[in-house]
Amino acid sequence: MSQVTIAPRFSQDRGNADHGWLKTFHSFSFAMYQDFNHEKYGCLRVINEDRVAPKTGFGTHSHREFEIFSYVVEGELEHKDSMGNIEVLKRGDVQLTSAGTGISHSEKAYGNKPVHFLQIWSLPSVSRLTPKYFTRHFSDAEKKDAWVRVVAPVNAEGVKGDLREGAKQGEGPAPVQSPLTMYATLLSPGKSLNQAIKGPKGYIHVVMRSGYNEGPAHGATISVAGHILKEGDGGYLQIPSGTDLVVENRGDRVAEVILFDLEG
Repeated sequence: MSQVTIAPRFSQDRGNADHGWLKTFHSFSFAMYQDFNHEKYGCLRVINEDRVAPKTGFGTHSHREFEIFSYVVEGELEHKDSMGNIEVLKRGDVQLTSAGTGISHSEKAYGNKPVHFLQIWSLPSVSRLTPKYFTRHFSDAEKKDAWVRVVAPVNAEGVKGDLREGAKQGEGPAPVQSPLTMYATLLSPGKSLNQAIKGPKGYIHVVMRSGYNEGPAHGATISVAGHILKEGDGGYLQIPSGTDLVVENRGDRVAEVILFDLEG
């Protein structure tokens, strides 16, 4: 572990806003929050942790040349796009839109409960791609005390890039057009996990399961590379190629953790 270094990104230092209908945190510069020290990391450009009030959300808007994926934590997220996809996503669902030459979409809370999800963007390795849409599902049981690969590069082993459009029909990770692999786990108290990282960079984030909190982080607690992180905290990792990253749950509750292996 002495080879792995981390620069913590503490929750209270992130950009955040309460718009009433939307409560959000920004790990990287986004919208009105701009910080040149936190613009991107490798191909990773956006990590927003969003809570959207019932029957509200992001109206139809357009994107191009981004890989955009949503990781649903709680509630239901209704997706509609210009490719004709309409889908309601629930906990455990991962949605990935390869915007390519351009798409329009809306993302709204479905039903009578708020939706909590991570909105993540990465920079594609190839420009002017044909837009595509993918969904996958990963149960809590799969993620319990194990790293589950939920997103991986299109050319990675086990990635099925030809299954698309909304039926959660694909197995394995969703295919991203970026040198990025995303893992997720639900780590029990007292447990630890190893994950070999291709590197040279990585990013880790502890999901805010205990609720929206603008102050110092609390809730689930993990240890990584000699640092303690709590819910909402993250960290920039420098990892020599092939090194195992060790994450340990030091708290009294399950920690939901997202890990990015950034090869570029």
